[in-house]
Amino acid sequence: MSPFLLSVLALLPIGVVAIFLVGLRWPAVRAMPLCYLTVVVLAIAVWRTPLVQIVAATVNGIIVAATMIFIVFGAIVMLNTLRESGGLSAIRAGFIKASPDRRIQVIIIAWLFGSFIEGSAGFGTPAAVCVPLLAGLGFPAMAAVVAGMAIQSTPVSFGAVGTPVLVGIHNGLSGDPAVLAYAAAGGHLEWADFLGFLGGRVAVIHAIVGTFIPLIVVCLMTRFFGKNRSFAEGLAVWKFALFAGLAMTIPYCLVARFLGPEFPSLIGSAVGLLVVITAAKRGFLMPPREEAWDFEPRESWPQDWSGTLTLREEPGGAPAMGQLRAWAPYLIVAGLLVLTRLKSLPLGEWLKSASLDLPNLFGSNVAVSVQPLYLPGTVFLLAALAAAWLHRLPLAGVRRAWMASGRTAAAASIALIFTVPMVQVFINSGGGAAGYEKMPIALAAGIAGLAGSGWPLAAPLVGGLGAFVAGSNTVSNMMFSLFQFGVGERIGVDPGWIVALQAVGGAAGNVICVHNVVAAAATVGLLGREGIIIRRTLVVFLYYATFAGALGLAIIRYAEDGWMNAGTILLAAMLVGIAVLVRRKRG
Repeated sequence: MSPFLLSVLALLPIGVVAIFLVGLRWPAVRAMPLCYLTVVVLAIAVWRTPLVQIVAATVNGIIVAATMIFIVFGAIVMLNTLRESGGLSAIRAGFIKASPDRRIQVIIIAWLFGSFIEGSAGFGTPAAVCVPLLAGLGFPAMAAVVAGMAIQSTPVSFGAVGTPVLVGIHNGLSGDPAVLAYAAAGGHLEWADFLGFLGGRVAVIHAIVGTFIPLIVVCLMTRFFGKNRSFAEGLAVWKFALFAGLAMTIPYCLVARFLGPEFPSLIGSAVGLLVVITAAKRGFLMPPREEAWDFEPRESWPQDWSGTLTLREEPGGAPAMGQLRAWAPYLIVAGLLVLTRLKSLPLGEWLKSASLDLPNLFGSNVAVSVQPLYLPGTVFLLAALAAAWLHRLPLAGVRRAWMASGRTAAAASIALIFTVPMVQVFINSGGGAAGYEKMPIALAAGIAGLAGSGWPLAAPLVGGLGAFVAGSNTVSNMMFSLFQFGVGERIGVDPGWIVALQAVGGAAGNVICVHNVVAAAATVGLLGREGIIIRRTLVVFLYYATFAGALGLAIIRYAEDGWMNAGTILLAAMLVGIAVLVRRKRG
């Protein structure tokens, strides 16, 4: 079979998602079983993957789905506990006092606090924390999910203390002779130094492209969820949004350059939070309070916007509490995530020691590994118990919080039980009797054949497709880093930049990843509207992948053509196109 035809067949599962979930707006609970069936049929009939490997991949997918459901459950328990105790009302009152403007609130919570949680834990945890918090503060559930998903781009490459680079790129490239020769030629004799070198390049691209994410998120809020459906209302706070972007990306880039891949997102967002919150309190670049932007009253929202999560202003007559006490559970979450993820501390390894490991499930090459104590869900549950104690929540309130959370998590399980096994079969489809590469590699090879010398433009798209399917920048980097390096060598450009573009695209792919969207939607009771959410976040992915690709092309072509090259011309054309589009959409 020709490589092109094979890549078209490998594209079919993604096509099913695009048609039924995004295009026809089927709920994930209906679309994903069809997608799973498509992958299984392809694996058996075309790739001729052993049945035992398909079964093993499916079982592993169910186990991974169970861990995701546990994370969702823990996040909802913590939020429901705060609702019952009155902590959420106190947090909301604190934000209104600082700034009632929803544009400012979404920047601080989604972009900065979300990036901090991503730097600490990764793996979709920011959405599990920020989405229900935003919804609890009065954001429409749909707006909360879109915002929580949209920021999972810039911080992702260095999320979970650098895992996408230190595990993803490392496992993707390590041991290859061509890569080792390239590293040595660049003076990187130590492998850790080489990973730091690649991480520095990843950070440069992210810092340039990602600085605009806060402004894009705000514009999405005002365009899709505002009374006037206007980009202009989002652009009105462009100074503060860009300031918040730079407050995170400048220290982020410096940390990647001088300290390595572990801490750019963690330290960058922490510095950004300190700088931006201080500036907001002093009114720096802030809109006047009388011009504060808000959503329309809840009763006028379209039905699609609202989930099952609601805010009670005065829950159970709970006494008023201070901001520190109200925020304490989130501070506990952040602290525990950092303490358990730092390699210099023994706590993480101790938690990982309680592990279920099946290296060759059913005799296949599929490996299962679960560390239940290490999962963010465990941290959320501990924080919820701490919140109940700190906020003096009666036992009846605790019971209500846990029971409501259980019902919500159970509703999410149906979609995830098909979504994640589909992913696992897709990425474990190699090694069949047909002798073909696994589906993701076959798909990437087809795109490479079409792109030719323009591959730098396509490299982030391939990384994004890998994350879209696998739900992980780390897995995307594992699958495609060596492939991307080889394409860079074949077309005669610096392969290090191509690997960096892969990592950046893999981070951006998280904003449209189906099972991350399902999990985020579940935290606010918005299941069944995943396709509508992806339609919104697709804008962010296309921006990120396209601008990163054009920027990468400009950097790569600079050595031969100077700054006036195809990449910079394309970048200029895109900026002009966006300016024209925004101008036409004003009002």
